[in-house]
Amino acid sequence: MVITIKKTIGLYFKFCTLSICMCLFYGCLSDKNNDQKVVSVAINNNNLEQNLNKDETLLTIRVVVSSMLSPIETRVIYQELFQYMSKKLRYDIEFIQRKSYQEVNDLLIQNKVDLALICSGAYIEDNLKGHAKILVVPLNNKKPYYKSYIIVNSESGIKKLSDLEYKRFAFTDPLSNSGTLYTKYLLKKMSKTPEKYFSKTIYSYGHDISMQLVAKGIVDGASVDALIYNYNKVFYPEKIKYLTIIDSSADFGIPPLVIPNELDKNVETKLRNFFLNIDKDSVGIKILNKLLIDGFAIGYDSNYNSIRLMNKTLKE
Repeated sequence: MVITIKKTIGLYFKFCTLSICMCLFYGCLSDKNNDQKVVSVAINNNNLEQNLNKDETLLTIRVVVSSMLSPIETRVIYQELFQYMSKKLRYDIEFIQRKSYQEVNDLLIQNKVDLALICSGAYIEDNLKGHAKILVVPLNNKKPYYKSYIIVNSESGIKKLSDLEYKRFAFTDPLSNSGTLYTKYLLKKMSKTPEKYFSKTIYSYGHDISMQLVAKGIVDGASVDALIYNYNKVFYPEKIKYLTIIDSSADFGIPPLVIPNELDKNVETKLRNFFLNIDKDSVGIKILNKLLIDGFAIGYDSNYNSIRLMNKTLKE
């Protein structure tokens, strides 16, 4: 297939322009005293301090959500949940964000957060073992599982993974299961590597960003979290209008809510009870409906063994 120089240059500048925009976007989130990209926002209930007893101190819970969505989308989606948690538990909430999944894992290892929603791929990392444990897991269609989708532009004519050879591909994060690990595993079974199979690869650091890259034709394909794809399908159908799913994985253990092992046991119990009972009142149900979550349940480490097996295979 012959591509004119004019078209090639046009595609090159589109790709470079997006890369620059993404760098500027994340650069805006940078802490002046830290090279890591970070946002820290206090999510307070204004009535809490007014209702405290004289000898009562308001405890702050530090919460971090991995950047499975772009930082702004993440904050918008989860803010109402954490405001409700603040009200129910009488805790102040400090909402922290990091660009990469590894940075979130580092916060858990360093005991610098009290609660984290992390990717399943980040959960099975060896360096997190012994530092964090599952508090609860969300339920998707009443089950603690989710899938990975490989998506392409609907107008591309691409029908299967083999059609993406020598094409441009977007991964989400190096530690992402649905956004990276699953596709690399499929390539491994084909005796291929991403570097040689695709003409170019990038990390978008957000499943919604990967979806936009494919929809705009800036990359030819991407692997994304089915939960986020389906969330957009329900609430923002225009965002998936030009997307087609060409591969759907088997079920994986869903991204869990985890806590550091050293968290105060009383706080741990209160947090777990909050999530396990959030579907028992109308306000909680309303919040869950907005998140497309049925509720929360006790999580089991064994649900992530299939991801561990894929990761082990990739390292062989």
